[in-house]
Amino acid sequence: MKKNSDSSTQTPQDLLTDLRLLVSEAEKMLGDSLTEHSEDAIHALRARFDAAQERMSELYAGARTKVIAGAKYTDESIRANPYQSMAIAAGVGLLVGVLVTRRCSK
Repeated sequence: MKKNSDSSTQTPQDLLTDLRLLVSEAEKMLGDSLTEHSEDAIHALRARFDAAQERMSELYAGARTKVIAGAKYTDESIRANPYQSMAIAAGVGLLVGVLVTRRCSK
């Protein structure tokens, strides 16, 4: 598992890979017989799980911030240019309608 102190450089795909590795190690540990080191292994897995959960929370917070910023920007743009926004929306609606009608008629 990567030890990366800057979680913003880790992609969601890297996080999923780490979580899959964590799950496979947990399954392997459950399949093995109990040993004196199993408590240490459980603690290590728990620490890795907590770290992955924290990174997932950070990714969620970052995505949420970007979505909110995008929504605010879109709202400001629409309010600044209402007629252009209506024309663009009508054009996109017309284009989608034509494409859907063409596809359904075939």
